[in-house]
Amino acid sequence: MDWQVIRRLDGLLQGDYRSLFYGYGVDFADLREYQPEDDIRYIDWNVTARMDAPYVRQYVEDREITAWFLLDLSPSMDFGPEQRLKRTALVEFVATVARLLTRHGNRVGAILYGSKVERVIPAAGGRLQVLRIINDLARTAPAPSTSLTNLGALLQAGLNTIKRRSLVFLVSDFFSVPGWERPLSLFNRKHEVIAVRMWDPIEKELPDVGSIIMQDAETGEYLYVDTHDRNFRQRFAQTVQSRESALSEAFTHAGVDLLSLSTEEDLVRALVRFAKVRQQRRS
Repeated sequence: MDWQVIRRLDGLLQGDYRSLFYGYGVDFADLREYQPEDDIRYIDWNVTARMDAPYVRQYVEDREITAWFLLDLSPSMDFGPEQRLKRTALVEFVATVARLLTRHGNRVGAILYGSKVERVIPAAGGRLQVLRIINDLARTAPAPSTSLTNLGALLQAGLNTIKRRSLVFLVSDFFSVPGWERPLSLFNRKHEVIAVRMWDPIEKELPDVGSIIMQDAETGEYLYVDTHDRNFRQRFAQTVQSRESALSEAFTHAGVDLLSLSTEEDLVRALVRFAKVRQQRRS
């Protein structure tokens, strides 16, 4: 693991690692009258109107976060440029965020899914726990291209395993059979869920490279296509747009924030961008 990446990210976040996970572990505690040094963002305007004096909300933060990584290691995650597959980006994300959390005294665990739930790594703290998760990821062989991914099964395993309210990262490219949307909504009612979508630019825009043979990563089936055919590329673009709209609607309906990670994007920049968006929403 490149520990310089962790220090770089922590520095850019100015030590406020919770800004990545705003919304988790912050519980309403009490109301009190406004003091000059208070943050005006916490003024409760309904109470203020009734009391004819400004009142602010007080919050109590949990001292420890328990975070879980629900990891899709299905065949489609082995797609992307040779130097950085989607699976590679997944490992980088898990290593970085897990170490960022554990160095601040938090606990992390993981559930690994290939063609089925392969392994559950109970939540624990410390650097050794991060290394254990990374090692288990490295030892998990690519799933066979024989069946379609079922994210619903991964989410159900999470619901059955994670009892205490936790911060949950669902890391996938979301190429899955239908039916995972409802479990995601149920999951987010009990936990703080962040969807982390891994994608490669070719999955969104098919280049004109002539006639090629493509393989379905999930089923192993081969298909001959002519990418020079303008009508084919248009149909491909329409399919992509429909999928993007469906995913956006699913995340919105579930009330889940989305962190989008491209195989071509710098991980730290993506995380800082995500943190800024959450901070702006908080303001």
